[in-house]
Amino acid sequence: MEIRKMLGVVVVTLIMFNNGESESQHSLVANGLAVADYVHGKGLKLGIYSAAGYFTCANVMPGSLGYGEQDAKTFASWGVDYLKYDICNNGGTKPIDRGDMHPALWGYQVGNSWIITDDIRDNWDSMLSKADMNEVYADYARPGGWNELPQAPLIIGCDVRNMTEDTKEILSNTEVIAVNQDPLGKQGKKVRMESTLEVWAGPLSEYRVDVVLLNKYSDLRASITALWEDIGLHPSTVVESRDLWEHNTLERQFSGKLTDTVEPHSCKMYVLKPIA
Repeated sequence: MEIRKMLGVVVVTLIMFNNGESESQHSLVANGLAVADYVHGKGLKLGIYSAAGYFTCANVMPGSLGYGEQDAKTFASWGVDYLKYDICNNGGTKPIDRGDMHPALWGYQVGNSWIITDDIRDNWDSMLSKADMNEVYADYARPGGWNELPQAPLIIGCDVRNMTEDTKEILSNTEVIAVNQDPLGKQGKKVRMESTLEVWAGPLSEYRVDVVLLNKYSDLRASITALWEDIGLHPSTVVESRDLWEHNTLERQFSGKLTDTVEPHSCKMYVLKPIA
């Protein structure tokens, strides 16, 4: 059994099954209860991975197809805190037999977050394409049920022992995390696009708004403007603007729009707080 550590969570990535012909023969071989006790004893949460298929997506580990309820009860008896449930190698069984093809439409009934794209890759184009696909389902996100990416529970899929300082700084930015964890629970959307320049925005609690100015250009600095009419503010509203990357409140107050210059392959992120 292989265990991968993530920030605050230990995820069991390999579980062996005894797949017999009867339900009583389908039992978990790994001593999950001992693992759970060990992990919880370290003050961490325990996550586990399975799939609604004959095998998981790696094609080497048996899945839970036909034994979903039994395995769920086993995970619960171990005290598992988090389950990632994939769908691969299901012999042609349609997801619609268990729910619509798009989990954003029904996932909140059975889980707290869901993936609506294929796996993200470690490159700029993959990251942005996933954000675009995710944004289509923004209106379905709500407290307790999230599209995995914006506004969703934060999960770091890397070896935290080898993170660069830049990565640590990004992932530990408490002001950005606060936007992600805002109690209003409204996922931001793309509200304006001009070529490869974009404005994303979403409402926050206490009548605030978060705004992202995104420059997709690979080699050009660009001026990007967020208009109040696009981000849900009355044109006459005066706001103070907090830069979440620089951790400072801009001296100037803004009304009607906010404009800034953004470096290529970069973004600026603000929280706007109405003051008048």
